[in-house]
Amino acid sequence: MVERRLTWLAVLVLAWGGAIFYKLISLQVLHHQEYVKQARLHQEVVREIPAPRGTIFDRNGQPLAMSIPTEAVYVNPLKIPDIGVAADLLSQFLHMDREELYGRLKSSVEKSRGYLVIKKKITFDEGQHLRNLAIDWIKIQTDSQRHYPNGALAAHILGGVDFSEHGNGGIEKSLENELRGVPGQERLLTDVKRRGIDSQNATEARPGTAITLTIDERLQFVAERELAAGVAAHNAISGSIVVMNPNTGDILAMASYPTFDPNLPPISYEDVVHRQNHATAVPFEPGSVFKVITLSAALETTHLRPESMIDCGRGSITLFGRTIHEAHGGYGTISMADVLKHSSNVGAIRVGMTVGQANMYQYVKKFGFGDRTGVPLPGESRGRLRGLKQWGSTSLASVSMGQEVSVTTLQLARAISVVANGGLLVRPRLILKRADKTQPMEQPVRILQAETAITMRQIMEGVVLPGGTGFPEARLAGYSVAGKTGSAQIFDFATKHYTHNYNGSFVGLVPITNPSMVVVVTLNGTHGTNGYGGRAAAPVFHAVTTEALRLLEIPKDLPDEPAIAAASVKPADADEDVAIADLGSEPNILLDSEDADDAAPPVATGPTVPNFKGKTMRDVMAQAASMGLIILPAGSGVARIQVPAAGTALHEGERIRVQFSR
Repeated sequence: MVERRLTWLAVLVLAWGGAIFYKLISLQVLHHQEYVKQARLHQEVVREIPAPRGTIFDRNGQPLAMSIPTEAVYVNPLKIPDIGVAADLLSQFLHMDREELYGRLKSSVEKSRGYLVIKKKITFDEGQHLRNLAIDWIKIQTDSQRHYPNGALAAHILGGVDFSEHGNGGIEKSLENELRGVPGQERLLTDVKRRGIDSQNATEARPGTAITLTIDERLQFVAERELAAGVAAHNAISGSIVVMNPNTGDILAMASYPTFDPNLPPISYEDVVHRQNHATAVPFEPGSVFKVITLSAALETTHLRPESMIDCGRGSITLFGRTIHEAHGGYGTISMADVLKHSSNVGAIRVGMTVGQANMYQYVKKFGFGDRTGVPLPGESRGRLRGLKQWGSTSLASVSMGQEVSVTTLQLARAISVVANGGLLVRPRLILKRADKTQPMEQPVRILQAETAITMRQIMEGVVLPGGTGFPEARLAGYSVAGKTGSAQIFDFATKHYTHNYNGSFVGLVPITNPSMVVVVTLNGTHGTNGYGGRAAAPVFHAVTTEALRLLEIPKDLPDEPAIAAASVKPADADEDVAIADLGSEPNILLDSEDADDAAPPVATGPTVPNFKGKTMRDVMAQAASMGLIILPAGSGVARIQVPAAGTALHEGERIRVQFSR
C-alpha cells in the first residue's frame, strides 16, 4: 500500500516537473519572441524624435527658411493622480481649452497609454511656468519649428508648412521628401506603473537636405517692394515680377502680390487666396508684349525685315465681321520696326497674316507657350494655347497681338530670354544646389537663328527710345534697354465682352550688347489710360532693373546721361499699346469668309471726326448728336482717347469709340 502511494507520488512529482519543464520550454524557446513583444508593449514606450527640416538658402548662402529648436510638453497619463486637476493646471499655463484637454487625458488613461503630447511649440514663458511646478508626470522635450527669418520675403517661392511640419506650398511642398529628413526613435523603459527607468536612442534623427535656390535675397526684396508700390499706385488687383538670367535660366527674383507671411497659418479664405503664386499659377492674356513673338516668327519664316513697310491703314481693320482698332489712331504705312515701336495692332495683324497660321502656331509653341516651364513649384499653369484646328477665322489676328492665348509671367520671361541669349530656349532654374551638389543646367534648345535674336533686340530698343510706347518710363541711364509694353484688355466671361480693365505688362532685357538680365513685370486689373503697360508696368521695371544692375555690378554700356525719371508724365497724345478690340460687340464669334483681309478698303464718304479730347461726356454726346454721329462711350470723366482719330473721314455707318477717364 505504501509502495503504491509512493508510486503515485513519484508520478505526480514527475508530471509536475514535466509541466514546469514544458512551461519553461514554452516561455524560453517556443514562444519566447511573442512574450518578449508583449513585455515590451507594457515595459517600453517608443517616442519619435523629429528630424529638423533642411534649411533653404538663397544663392549667396543667406537662410530663407530654417528649423529652430523649440519645446513640446508631454505627460504620462497613468501617473496623473487627478485628471481634473491636471486639466486645470495644463490648460491654465498652456492657454488651452480645458474640456478638450480633459477628454484627451481621460481617453489616454482608459486606453492605458503612458505617453501623450499635450502641446508642441510652447513659448519660453510657458516652459518656465511648467518647470517651476516641478511635477514628475509633466515632461518637456526638445522639438523643432519651421521659421522664415525674413517674414513674407519670397513667401510664394518657399511656401510653408502645416501643424505637423509637412510642406503645404511652394518649395516646402514640392521638395517635401528631401526637406523633411528621417525621424529618429527613442525607447523609454518603464516599470509596472509606467514610470520611466531608462531611455536609449534606437535610431538617430537625420536632418533634411539643405536646398540652395537661385534666388538673390537682395533682388527679391527689391522686386517685392517695387511690385507692391506699383500695384498700390495703379489700383491693380494683383501683380508679379520675374528677374531671370537669360543665359543660365536662373531665376534671380520672383515676386507675387498679394503676399503673406509663411510664419503665420492661414485663418481665412482671403489668406489662402493670397498664397497663390501669380508668376507661375495665374495665366492671363499678354496683349502687345506678344508682338515680340509675332515679329520673331516673321523674321524667321518670311521675307519681312525691320525696314519692310507695313500698311497700317487708318487705324482699324475689319476681319470677318470683327473690327480691331489702334489705341492712337492710324499710322499709315510704317516699317515693321515701327510696328513694334508704336505697338500697332493693325501692323502686327498684317505681319501675322504674312507669317500664316501654321508658322505662327509653330513658333508660339517653340517659345514654350502652352507648356509648363518645369520649375519645381506646385500648381504651375501651362497657360492656354488652342490647337491649330480650334483656331477660328480671326484667331491669327488675335494671337498676333496677344489675344486668344494666355501665358504666365514666368513663361514670358523664358520667351524673352530667347531673344536675349541669341535664340536658345532655356529651362528656368530655381534649385541651384542640393546639399553641396550644384545642379546641372539643362541643355538649351535653339529655336531662333542668332541673327534673328540680335535683330529683335535692335527692334525692341526702339520701344524705349523717343516715340516708343516705353519711353521715357523704361529708359535707364548708362544702359541700353530693349523692351516691349503690353496692355491687354481683360475679358469678362460673364458678359462675353472685353472690359476697360487691363493686364499692364513690360518685358525688358539689359544691356542690349550682352544681355545679362531679363525682367518681366505684370500688373493685373489696372484701370484707365494710366493702367497701360507703358505707364503702369514700365516704371516698376525701371526701379527693379536699376537696383538689380547696381547690386549685381553689371558694367554700363552707354555714356552717362541725365537720368530720365521713371515717373515722367507721358504726353496725353503719346502712343499707347492697348488693343481696343471688340468693344460693343461679342468677341470671338468668328464668321467664315474668304480673302476679307485682301479686300480694298471702302472709300470714306462720311463726315470728318471732330476732336473730342478733353470734353465731358455730356458735351461729346451733344456735339455728336448735332452732327448725326454715333458714339460708343466707355468709362467716365473727360474724353482721353477716340477712335477714329480727329480729322478722319468716316465710312458710312461707322461709329466713334471714345474712352473717358477722370
